[in-house]
Amino acid sequence: MAKDDDSKNYKVIAENRRARFDYFIESDLEVGIMLTGSEVKSLRTGQSNIAESYASVEGGELWLINGYIAALARAGVFGHEERRRRKLLVNKRELSRLWQATAREGMTLIPLVMYFNHRGIVKLKIGVAKGKKNHDKRETSAKRDWNRQKQRLLKQG
Repeated sequence: MAKDDDSKNYKVIAENRRARFDYFIESDLEVGIMLTGSEVKSLRTGQSNIAESYASVEGGELWLINGYIAALARAGVFGHEERRRRKLLVNKRELSRLWQATAREGMTLIPLVMYFNHRGIVKLKIGVAKGKKNHDKRETSAKRDWNRQKQRLLKQG
């Protein structure tokens, strides 16, 4: 069994910072991702974006759709498509839970963060989320502003 301190030893490649503003994150799950060699080399240089991407269960498999990994200039013929669909690796129980959440409960699968774990393997944290309405977003930003103002007042004395 993995230790807790090992799970915190990772290097963030890409983060979807907008996800927590646009969605209520119910739960999250760490998944693997199938990549080619040129994609991994490109990720090591930090050239990726998961802000506009989402995950989907199709044909009994989990896919990352619209995730961007920049093409590597040195790859030449062995390069990759920048926005291709990438298969995500989960076990059957997790896959069925994700399928039920999306198909029956109307949830969305949002990638939250892509990172190298402590062993150097690329992992993706997927959030099972429900979309926020505009009034929820305004309420969230009002709470955040009030907390900032409260901290300023406490700091001043």
